Amino acid sequence: MFSTCIFCHSSLGTNEAIEAFPVGRRLAFDPERGRLWVVCLHCREWNLSPLEERWEAVEQCEGRFRSTRVRVSTEQVGLARLREGLDLVRIGRPLRPEFAAWRYGEQLGRRRRRALTVAAGLTVAGGAALVGGAMVGAFALIPAIGWPYLHKLPSVVYRRRVVARIPAGGFWSFTVRGVHLEAARLEADGAADGWSLLLRYDGGERRYAGSPAVRATSHLMAGINRFGATQSQVGGAVNLLDDAANPQRFFLRVAETSTRLGNLGVALLPPEVRLALEMSAHEEAERRALEGELSALTEAWQAAEAVASIADNLFVPPSFKQLARKKTSTSSTER
Repeated sequence: MFSTCIFCHSSLGTNEAIEAFPVGRRLAFDPERGRLWVVCLHCREWNLSPLEERWEAVEQCEGRFRSTRVRVSTEQVGLARLREGLDLVRIGRPLRPEFAAWRYGEQLGRRRRRALTVAAGLTVAGGAALVGGAMVGAFALIPAIGWPYLHKLPSVVYRRRVVARIPAGGFWSFTVRGVHLEAARLEADGAADGWSLLLRYDGGERRYAGSPAVRATSHLMAGINRFGATQSQVGGAVNLLDDAANPQRFFLRVAETSTRLGNLGVALLPPEVRLALEMSAHEEAERRALEGELSALTEAWQAAEAVASIADNLFVPPSFKQLARKKTSTSSTER
């Protein structure tokens, strides 16, 4: 098993995802022809693996590719990125695009545990303050604040709280606060994808469409869903994504429903819908990023396939080739 590129002699790296072939950070495989390449990340050349090392590795690559929901495909090339950091390039008939939700369960669960930990800490701190007599000072402030305004403090804090910062290029960003969520909504309109995001922020209002709308929705929903989710809520969000078939369709479905209900704001949507929007935004952003690599991968595969065909045929006896051609010719004649 080789470990360096045969073209530029750079290290191909290692992976922990494919047990039968732990070499490389990007593997390309053709399950129908039984071919496996290691793509060099330095020179981008495709290194054909030895015949005796392919079969089990190709099978494992196919299994991992099928189980990975974040992937994109053209007619002949599919690209998937595993959570271990390994890229898989599948050559052949594409699989139906699916959506990744497996990784969000842990991510959202971690948010929820962190929020519960913070809440528990604040409760303990509040109890200690009560025991220590800190409430004396608090009650002393009541006349200055005024009883009529005291109950409004939580609402004031919420409205001023920063929910998200939407990147605006360079070092700039739009600050979205709790008060702005009243107007934040997805709308069905005549935009390129059929929907757009209306967003208010400190100092203005903006409508996003296309890729900018996906990115802005990703940041916004992550802020709204900052307290995480339960396992049942994550499961409900995943079911919504499965029913929608792809992120764009789900965005459009939510936009149409929100518009029909009188421009319902995103903060008022059910928790499962808000979670599914965040998942969809991440999936769509990654899909568009991966699509940018597909055209280059297709060209590289075509060049590598020509070399692989010659290399593999060196091991086939001439008599077998003649028999194969004769059988193919006979089959064509019978038809």
